Amino acid sequence: MFEFNEENIAQLGLTIGVTAFMLYMAFIIFQLARESKAGKFGTFVLFLALGFGMLGFAAKGLIKYFMAGIVE
Repeated sequence: MFEFNEENIAQLGLTIGVTAFMLYMAFIIFQLARESKAGKFGTFVLFLALGFGMLGFAAKGLIKYFMAGIVE
């Protein structure tokens, strides 16, 4: 029924692992903002600056997904 090969397991693990890591990074940014008493604007700036890389990584995945759908 579920035939997993090494490629499928690696892809699933990478997807879940990177997603969990990104959520953990967002939690760390939130903790940093809370412990430094950054306020609303400071928290926004922290999420903007530190979360920008995560946003780019997620956007890259979405772009690849949509481009693969168009090409094939």
